[in-house]
Amino acid sequence: MKKTALILMVLTIFSKIMGFSRDIILSYFYGASGVSDAYLISLTIPTVIFTFVGVGLSTTFIPIFSQVLQEDGEEKANDFTNNVINLLMLISSIIVIAVLFFSGPIVKIFASGFEGKTLSLAISLTRITIFSIYITGIIYIFKGYLEIKNNFIAPVLIGIPLNLFLITSIFLSTKTDLIVLGYGKIAAVIAQLFFLTPFLVKKGYQYNFNFGFSNPRLKKMMYLSIPIILGTSVNQINMLVDRTLASQVAIGGISALNYADQLNSFVQGIFVMSIATVMFATISKMAVEKNIVGIKKSLGESITGISLLVLPAMVGSMIFAVPIVSLLFGRGEFDNRAVLMSSEALYYYSIGMIALGVREVLARAFYSLQDTKTPMINAAIGMILNIALNFILVQYLGLGGLALATSIAAIFTTVLMFISLRKKIGPFGMKQISISFLKILFASLIMGGLAKLSFNYLTTSLSQNFSLLIAIGVGAVSYFVIIYFMKIEDVDVIVGAIKKKFGRGVA
Repeated sequence: MKKTALILMVLTIFSKIMGFSRDIILSYFYGASGVSDAYLISLTIPTVIFTFVGVGLSTTFIPIFSQVLQEDGEEKANDFTNNVINLLMLISSIIVIAVLFFSGPIVKIFASGFEGKTLSLAISLTRITIFSIYITGIIYIFKGYLEIKNNFIAPVLIGIPLNLFLITSIFLSTKTDLIVLGYGKIAAVIAQLFFLTPFLVKKGYQYNFNFGFSNPRLKKMMYLSIPIILGTSVNQINMLVDRTLASQVAIGGISALNYADQLNSFVQGIFVMSIATVMFATISKMAVEKNIVGIKKSLGESITGISLLVLPAMVGSMIFAVPIVSLLFGRGEFDNRAVLMSSEALYYYSIGMIALGVREVLARAFYSLQDTKTPMINAAIGMILNIALNFILVQYLGLGGLALATSIAAIFTTVLMFISLRKKIGPFGMKQISISFLKILFASLIMGGLAKLSFNYLTTSLSQNFSLLIAIGVGAVSYFVIIYFMKIEDVDVIVGAIKKKFGRGVA
């Protein structure tokens, strides 16, 4: 599992760099402005609306598909997959029709501060981008299908065609018309589907127009997905409240919040999702086999692995929030005001970075056990807390308050998830996990201090951007040296494997 997760991290880094390039290009041409706000809302609305259903069905798809494959064979598993896809197409059609008829009010719900040209552009773009959910739904299922078939590479790489087409559309929009931004999204998801097709064919998948909705496994999946849909919906409501309040705080507020969130998501995407994706497929199979011991072991390794990678990123993001945002986005139309807004949001998002990562792993542990109710209740508690804090903290910290509310809610709900999972499966090594966590946190703080001292010293003679890159290098080296001598179990395993491979290579 560790080897596969490491490969995924490397590939995800490349894919995420493409995503960053898209955001950098968007910020260069449109900064944090009404145009960028309208464009981002047109991307957000289809995602939020469809995620209510898509994530619920795709998350329950993996454990149910594993069960069908083991008990009934390949042919029945393919029939089940086609049932799910056709159901998603039907749901997507209903959503598209609703959005086309009520696009104006829907945009106002997501961004109540929009007026005039910004509002008109957001409505026009949304009427185009909403059609992307047809393809997005299929991709959700195909990714799960390939992961169960032990192909984790292709699902990670689909970010490359997506971002290539989005980047191209941003360039073209500056030369032609802003409406090109909407069509770019449609082209991007179609490119993703074409990219996945050869891998699906190789694994034996064949599509057929199967509408057997009486399939008992499909009914079970729909039943299990209801709590996930409700749980996901509250997460999306959080996003909705964040965005609409951000649209009221300042012009470009949605964009600034998005850029900060993308930096946070960069860390989550590389480290957390790489580990969680492999873990989920692995423990879903273990759950079918009733291998609780194996689930506990994989869970402990995943949490420690995420701590090892996310904690130093969290500390670094907090210490260097302003220089990081300035380095990545501070050019073109992205002025000092945009840098300050985005870096403030990044600082407060970073506080909850590790909690978000661990919560993702814990939620997937519940899903693998076909318990979708507990994460739903947890998400509902998080939503209530997050929204309440949003309205309080935005009064004092502006955009930073919205980000801080997200972080506090994430920390609180992660603690609740730990307690719930322990009650469900018994002890799973919390003492060892806690010891490793504290060691890693200590190493991360030392790393942050050394990096900050290096940065302050270097900026007296070098540019801020160059000083930041060197300081990050100093921090990374010092962190790995400290971690090496701290005797953390999972680190020792990784180091031992590297030494063994190196020794074999020399021999």
